Amino acid sequence: MPNADILPSENPAPDGSGNAKIVYFLYLGAIVFGVLAIAGVIIAYVSRSGAAEWAADHYRFQIRTFWIGLLYSAVGVATVFIFVGWLILVAALIWWIVRTVKGLQYLGQRAPYPKVESWLW
Repeated sequence: MPNADILPSENPAPDGSGNAKIVYFLYLGAIVFGVLAIAGVIIAYVSRSGAAEWAADHYRFQIRTFWIGLLYSAVGVATVFIFVGWLILVAALIWWIVRTVKGLQYLGQRAPYPKVESWLW
């Protein structure tokens, strides 16, 4: 019979933050394969209910990042026929990367994201 101390626990992140890191990496992958962002937001919606308060803030932040990013991108695409659309799309890309990397930093510190309601970062 195997030693119980060696076996991995069934719930490696009891605070519910385990999927938050996956969502952040999916968001970074969405820069190349946009459909990954949809998978990420679905995981965030599903995971937020069983998470600790600080981890639930990350899921809420990720959900807001998806929807606000979609809005910024839609505005950029709608105005791409004029030069300003390209600038909006580049700004949205930089915004997406900054929010995701900062979220990963706070998650690594096991701290809530300080400005969940912010439209910037």
